[in-house]
Amino acid sequence: MDNAGKSTMTIWKWMPRKVSLAGIMAWIVFGFLFLPSLIIIPLSFGNKDQIVFPPTEFNWELYRLFFTTSNWLEATAQSGKVALLSTAIALVLGTLAAYGLERTQMRGKQLLLVVLLSPLLIPGVVMALGLYSYFAVIGLAGSTVALIAGHTVFLCPFVIVTVSAGVRELDSHVEIAASVMGASRWKIFASVVLPQLRPSLLTAALFSFLMSFDELVISWFISSPQTMTLPVKMYSSVQTETSPILAAVSTMLTVLSVVICLAAESVKRLMKRPTTNPL
Repeated sequence: MDNAGKSTMTIWKWMPRKVSLAGIMAWIVFGFLFLPSLIIIPLSFGNKDQIVFPPTEFNWELYRLFFTTSNWLEATAQSGKVALLSTAIALVLGTLAAYGLERTQMRGKQLLLVVLLSPLLIPGVVMALGLYSYFAVIGLAGSTVALIAGHTVFLCPFVIVTVSAGVRELDSHVEIAASVMGASRWKIFASVVLPQLRPSLLTAALFSFLMSFDELVISWFISSPQTMTLPVKMYSSVQTETSPILAAVSTMLTVLSVVICLAAESVKRLMKRPTTNPL
């Protein structure tokens, strides 16, 4: 057999035996979504004076400019601060709401659930306008507090959905046994429920941080020039100057998203891993 025949046999050996239409479509959609990143990433190593594809030279100048420009660093720090605080608050509120909804049979439970998840149903622009109007009335529009509160409202439904899925997987008989042994409701929640919900909590925290860090519409309505977040800074830069630094910022955000998604997938795999009985 000649070299061409051997190469063909090798490729055939490693090809999957069954290729489903759904798998092919998934890869096509993935490639379509990932294509802009394949263009932006080379641009981030290009010329600092203009955006040219393909870049005529490869260097780290755009990244150096980002880390030495105070406006970009301040916006990044603001996004990180808002994302961390809003994620922490949403995690507490969303976890309590999810556990309460899953463990109680109160009247109007479904209506309450719809109300709590309503930010998922309301268009982002409408919710942002409503938040801006509310914070303007109470005098908080343009403040960091308003940003954190607005992002918390935006994140809570995602936390509730994620944690509720984890609560449904818990064995309620363990909680009943702890109650029979004399443990209070708070003691059961802190010592029995929360340790079992760690994978769900971590997944909710990772995705909430990413969504808050990338949130533009709410931040655009609520923020001010003094509290501008990174997405708002990027959008403003596109409107005014289209700085090549945007390519470096976009590449770093892409890497951050990939890292968080991989971390969330690792957590999901740990959840599915069977535990061994030490006895």
